[in-house]
Amino acid sequence: MAERPEDLNLPNAVITRIIKEALPDGVNVSKEARRAISQAASVFVLYATSCANSFAMKAKRKTLNAGDVMSAMEEMEFERFLPPLREALEAYKKGQKGKKEASEQKRKDKEKKNGTENDKSREEEEDEEEHMEDDDGDNEGEEDDVEN
Repeated sequence: MAERPEDLNLPNAVITRIIKEALPDGVNVSKEARRAISQAASVFVLYATSCANSFAMKAKRKTLNAGDVMSAMEEMEFERFLPPLREALEAYKKGQKGKKEASEQKRKDKEKKNGTENDKSREEEEDEEEHMEDDDGDNEGEEDDVEN
């Protein structure tokens, strides 16, 4: 854990980007205001994490999950943020599912390609063996012809 509250602040670049996205063009924010918003955001994150951790501990878990965060938001009386939070969570899950499916498909394609290459290699080896056997048989026949 951090030893000083200043160590817990979010990166200034992130805070600045969030502020710019939240405000209309042409609105300026002083350095002091950005710092205050950064500290407030850090306090909010710490409080939300602490509340979510309480729910995880009650469930005898060491890992916080999305349900813990949702319950924490409700306990902190931020119910109005739950619908957009749920939507964002669903979008995240769909994205992860899509990535997982794409990864599995890529793996299957790779296995199929490797299997096809292995089959080709086996076929080539068998063809070479057949040619060698045929060549050996032809040479023996030629030797027989020369001897006769």
